[in-house]
Amino acid sequence: MNNSLRLRLTAWYLALFSLLFVLFGVFLYGMLSSALRDRLDESLRSEIETAAGMFADELEEAKGDVPTAAAETASGMRVRDTLVAVVADGVLLAASDPSRLRETGSIAGLVSHPPDAGQVEELPRYGPSGARAMVRRVPVAAGGREVLVIALAPLDPILAELRVVRRVIFIALPLLLGIAGLGGYWLTTRGLAPLNWMASQARDIGGASLHRRLEIGAAASELTVLSASFNELLARLDQSFETMRRFVADASHELRTPLSVIRGEADVALARDRSAASYRESLAIVLDESRRLSRLVDDLLNLARADSGHARLQLQDFYLNDLLAECCRSAQAMAGARRIELECRCAADAPFRGDEELLRRLVMNLLDNAIRYTPPGGKIVATLEMESSEVRIGISDTGPGIPPEAAPHIFERFYRADEARSRQDGGFGLGLSIVKWVAEAHHGAVEFASQPGAGSAFTVTLPR
Repeated sequence: MNNSLRLRLTAWYLALFSLLFVLFGVFLYGMLSSALRDRLDESLRSEIETAAGMFADELEEAKGDVPTAAAETASGMRVRDTLVAVVADGVLLAASDPSRLRETGSIAGLVSHPPDAGQVEELPRYGPSGARAMVRRVPVAAGGREVLVIALAPLDPILAELRVVRRVIFIALPLLLGIAGLGGYWLTTRGLAPLNWMASQARDIGGASLHRRLEIGAAASELTVLSASFNELLARLDQSFETMRRFVADASHELRTPLSVIRGEADVALARDRSAASYRESLAIVLDESRRLSRLVDDLLNLARADSGHARLQLQDFYLNDLLAECCRSAQAMAGARRIELECRCAADAPFRGDEELLRRLVMNLLDNAIRYTPPGGKIVATLEMESSEVRIGISDTGPGIPPEAAPHIFERFYRADEARSRQDGGFGLGLSIVKWVAEAHHGAVEFASQPGAGSAFTVTLPR
């Protein structure tokens, strides 16, 4: 079975055109046949009125002599195309063309079951050729006798014209269908040409050329919509590939530093014999870098699961105020070492259902980020607010704030507003990315407000 869209469109176009042409042909044939019969009937009506009037006049001049009046009437109508006959008591008195009535039974057919005055009917057989004819009868009173004045008109001219029309229709139908088929195939080929062009352009687009876009020029609006949708898809793919490339490059860069430290310490420790204290010092450095690598790998693994949609929340009931208080106690030592005041303002009992470990990671990342960027002598405030439909966790600090040019990128992976200080403090630039993912995984959102030199405030809103 051929699945060509071009052929299917052509077939549908041809079928519709054929149906319309057949319906038009039937309508035209019916209207023409009716018009021709109406014209013949109008002519016959005029002839029968003329013959009836002439018979009445001739009957008056012949002082009631019906045969004489009939003969004069038939003689006067002989120049007409219509056959006029006068019949009385089933006997033909006179006819304008007697030779056309020689067929046996013609008179019987004319006078049998006479209709009302002025009624028209068609005879199934008329004359020697057996052709059909249209007849009108008008009764005329003549001295106590009823005389029928009859007018007949053959249908042969009409039938001949209709045969010509049928022949024209039958000849024109295949010809027009052939032309319509070729025209439909040409139109569909022309209409689908932009699709072939789009397909050719799409085949040339690969992973290294996702920046290219389809161009179809002044095509139909439907194809323009298709092209725009495909270009939007390419833009999303280009962005995803760019994010992936940047992610791989940043991850490789982050992994390279601790691996270089571990390898360097191992090379130094194995270069010559050292004291136990020197070995312990080298192993301590290796251990710190290994832990740093473990945190980085865990963060990358969590983000990869989130991107693939395989990360599942371990839902349980707990109290958010207890979780926030525990996180503040855990971060208190690090804040104290930097001489930073950490204040926790928890509301009353705040029951919540969610993934406790992920939310603990969210709060700790925000606290860790605030501690890293708050200078000594600064202050960090953690708050928890409950409303009927949502809960808000806020972490604010008195640090230097976020520069306006960095604000659009702070939730991007591996992004650091202060590159040198973040690396020195051991940050990877993944903390806020994880915060955003955890909030969205709980159908919430994270927002921030910052003023350079006046600190920053992050607010996580979670539906209850």
